[in-house]
Amino acid sequence: MDKISSTKHLSTAVDKSSDDVYSYVSNPENFPKWLAFATSISKKSELVWVAKTNLGTIEMEMTPPNEFGIVDHKVKLPDGTVLYNPLRVIKNGASSEVVFTLFKAPNKTTEEFENDAALVEADLKTLKSILEAQ
Repeated sequence: MDKISSTKHLSTAVDKSSDDVYSYVSNPENFPKWLAFATSISKKSELVWVAKTNLGTIEMEMTPPNEFGIVDHKVKLPDGTVLYNPLRVIKNGASSEVVFTLFKAPNKTTEEFENDAALVEADLKTLKSILEAQ
């Protein structure tokens, strides 16, 4: 049996409707605008996108559009490693909560995991800023 990974649930409140936030977050074409590591992205197939990143070229398999605010995706790194990234947009009154679950990879140190968490938090702040300015 695989060992349970450490996780962090990172979130930000966004003063926009969950429909508006989901529409933006679930569109991979917007990723380079709010994800610091992504420089460009292109569609490979209906649910698979290819992104140029600071890690190299990655593939992202997205969850199909849905009414539940689920934007989960699998990321295939250049070395073939596949990471599962749970991402949710949750209605919170007239606003939204965006929640990302970060898993600690077995080969990562605690310091690297904390650095990854800080990067995700920065991306969520960027996302909030962009959406609330619209």
